[in-house]
Amino acid sequence: MTQFNETELTEAVVASFDNTPNPRAKFLLQELVKSLHDYVSKTGLTFEEWEYAIDFLTRTGQKCTDTRQEFILLSDVLGVSMLVDAVNHREREGATQTTVLGPFYVGEHKVTAHGIDISPNNQTGERMFVQSRVTDLKGKPLVGVPVDVWHADDDGFYDSQKANYDEVGASARARFITDSDGRFFFRTILPCSYPIPTDGPVGEMIAQTRRHPMRPAHVHFLVNAKGYEPLITHVFMDGDKYLDSDVVFGVKDDLVAKVEPRNDAAMPDGSKANGQWHLMTYEFHLKPGGGMAPKPLGTKAAEPV
Repeated sequence: MTQFNETELTEAVVASFDNTPNPRAKFLLQELVKSLHDYVSKTGLTFEEWEYAIDFLTRTGQKCTDTRQEFILLSDVLGVSMLVDAVNHREREGATQTTVLGPFYVGEHKVTAHGIDISPNNQTGERMFVQSRVTDLKGKPLVGVPVDVWHADDDGFYDSQKANYDEVGASARARFITDSDGRFFFRTILPCSYPIPTDGPVGEMIAQTRRHPMRPAHVHFLVNAKGYEPLITHVFMDGDKYLDSDVVFGVKDDLVAKVEPRNDAAMPDGSKANGQWHLMTYEFHLKPGGGMAPKPLGTKAAEPV
């Protein structure tokens, strides 16, 4: 008869999943049990620590809403999100590097005309023009590709973090469709480095462990072309002081772009510039394949490609 003690318990729990019909689910559950039990044994976990962990995870779930995902944030700051990303994108073969989706991919990303200002109500941020292109690995332009963009404002907040989000709606986020040369372009404000939300359990952990909560300035992009792997990535601002210590470990050298200060009277699309503005140029290269592109928080299904 099996004795459910420290030496035999793990084997018994692993065996309890032996009849799981789905082989992958069986493997994942059994490996999870082994890892969790090994952690408890190695650390000599106390009842008080276990109870704190249960409370922490409970509060993490309670903090989640339709526009806030505290569990994604927890995964991000523990480096799990980037590790999952890394093991699923081991062979890039010249394709643009990927990084974390982040917890602020929310709401509707409406199809928007090229050249539009996606931050029209922001009067304090420095203006920026973003010009980009989407190609395959050989440089062939990809036409008619939806590209979602979103970023924080010059105070370090995303639209969904603001109290008036439900009334005012989206800002600094949009969807563009690439033109006949694979290009898209838009106007916005220069984003700044910012702290992750620290008013929840994840922020509590960051503070208690004396880690800083900062992310370097960046713009998010989700490129979803049929016949190609969906690309989830950021473009970071060169020179940001947090590039080497991103709290979610999301920076890769290939994703850092020089953002040039300019004084031209007009931006590349001919729109008038009032004073200094900034130019971001970046080209995305997609890898053939398929996959499911995530939809923003608050929607129910992933989008097949």
